[in-house]
Amino acid sequence: MMSTLTVDLFSSLDGFGGAEGWPGYWGKEGPELMAWLEEKLAEDHVLVMGAHTYRTMSEIVAAQEDPTFARMAEIPKVVFSTTLDLPLAWENTELVAEDAVAAMARMKQERSAPMRTMGSISLSTSLLRAGLVDYLQVTVFPVVTGQSGREPLFAGGPDLDLELVDSRTFDGRAQLLGYVPTLH
Repeated sequence: MMSTLTVDLFSSLDGFGGAEGWPGYWGKEGPELMAWLEEKLAEDHVLVMGAHTYRTMSEIVAAQEDPTFARMAEIPKVVFSTTLDLPLAWENTELVAEDAVAAMARMKQERSAPMRTMGSISLSTSLLRAGLVDYLQVTVFPVVTGQSGREPLFAGGPDLDLELVDSRTFDGRAQLLGYVPTLH
């Protein structure tokens, strides 16, 4: 009954999770990428995130129309935070106000549905450092954001050996790289 944990990140080629002045997906989304994202949302899983990502995503979902947002509301979510208070605005969200590493280790043992992070770079780094991540999935977009890049994905994180288990190109632009990480 052990659950798997996937850290799922979007990245510029130079390793940033976001950039000032760029649109979502760095303007490189296309029908293949969007179809793949919808497929992933349709799968049985639990979304895992930290407080910052929760605040950002719950506001985006509440303010915009997007066919995937209804499904995101239905999916069970776990948010790790000591700064958020109940009740949470986003339905189907469990607040965990304890150490994320200890809680995730326990949750992996107790749950059967796969878990997947959404954004949450600090949380993902902590989970990688603790050796709790089964899969590291990085979608690399063909942009370099040297001046505008924000949120370096792996700064301060652990050294990892990565075994490539999946790769795919979306719309001739974005490259999905799936790895099994091992602490080095």
